[in-house]
Amino acid sequence: MNDVVSGMREVKKLGAGETAKGGPLAGLVVLDLTRLLPGPVATLHLADLGAEVIKIEDTGLGDYARILGPGAAEANAAGEDSPLFRAVNRNKKSLRLDLKQAAGVEVLLRLAAGADMLFESFRPGVADRLGVGYQAVRAVNPRLVYCAITGYGQSGPLAQHAGHDLNYLALSGVLDQIGTIGGAPAIPNLQIGDLLGGSLTALVGALAAVIAAKTTGEGSYVDIAMTDALLAHSIFPLLALQTGGLEPRGEDLLTGGVPCYGVYRTADARYLAVAALEDKFWQVFCAVIGRPDFMSSGLTSGSEGGRVRTELAAVIAAQPLVYWQELFAGVDCCVTPVLRLDEALMQPQIQVRQMVKKTGGESLQVAPPFKFSCWSLPDECPAPAAGADVDDILQAAGYTQAEVSVLSCAGVI
Repeated sequence: MNDVVSGMREVKKLGAGETAKGGPLAGLVVLDLTRLLPGPVATLHLADLGAEVIKIEDTGLGDYARILGPGAAEANAAGEDSPLFRAVNRNKKSLRLDLKQAAGVEVLLRLAAGADMLFESFRPGVADRLGVGYQAVRAVNPRLVYCAITGYGQSGPLAQHAGHDLNYLALSGVLDQIGTIGGAPAIPNLQIGDLLGGSLTALVGALAAVIAAKTTGEGSYVDIAMTDALLAHSIFPLLALQTGGLEPRGEDLLTGGVPCYGVYRTADARYLAVAALEDKFWQVFCAVIGRPDFMSSGLTSGSEGGRVRTELAAVIAAQPLVYWQELFAGVDCCVTPVLRLDEALMQPQIQVRQMVKKTGGESLQVAPPFKFSCWSLPDECPAPAAGADVDDILQAAGYTQAEVSVLSCAGVI
């Protein structure tokens, strides 16, 4: 094995105006044992950025995402994986591997010897019992970064408990802050814990460890708890708690407690998002709607703030959304329509940024959210069928065709 992290190889220096192909993570080798959403989205970003991601599923059902989500039944009936699976597993390779057999563990460790990163999302202790925990992997590759993604982390009284995004939001104190005055907590349909915590926070930690491994030659075990990540990013509520007390949901600065920052219903039962927090924006907003009497009350709370919010709501409710869109077109004061998702996909800003695409027979997908001046991302490949790349992966790891056949006959792959 090389003396530096195998995936962080030297690249040719670019000249002015040159663009490198393959993505900034080309050469990075990632083993992905995760399922469903948090881990697969983390490794999706790595794959989109050029890393070689090998998705390793068991020889039974495999990743449940293949049969879950909107449109799954129709896709499965047609012999295809679900749209969810295809959306979060593009640009990856697939290997089915039985880790309950010693030969399967041997295969995994052999692959780990030449890899840079490994992601898993088992409950604490499961990987060790299977023989593929951090110490076993480190023994064959001390430079490998091993990232374990769980709901509550590897320690603590809840470490072995099951959970979903709603549970992590609830226990971190985030869910209690989402909603309107007097109402129950509102459940977001964007999985904040799974994606902020399980995907993006995991990427930050794991990539930091990869950079350190290049410098020191030592990998690391990265313990990611989705609940921890939510708490770590609850900046405003934590500050409020220490400086005068936390307002009830719907009554603080960011959930509708002041006139200048809120969502207002229009005449056609649509909504306008007003986020004119800074005074300069609020002044422009009030001038545009013809209510200069509101100009000194943007950040007013309490009964006076409530009065202004009520009057402002009546002003906005008098006209349909299209009226407000046209009125604020070109006005720079942080006012936007609340779009449905289908409308957002067609919004000019999204279109110009080329964030939505359809490739071949694939369903509609969102493009990688990265724009680089010196890198062009690799051509997109569809999500792999289960075990589609077994021969290529194992032969690249040094297995002969005869050895691959033996593993296949034994049900190891």
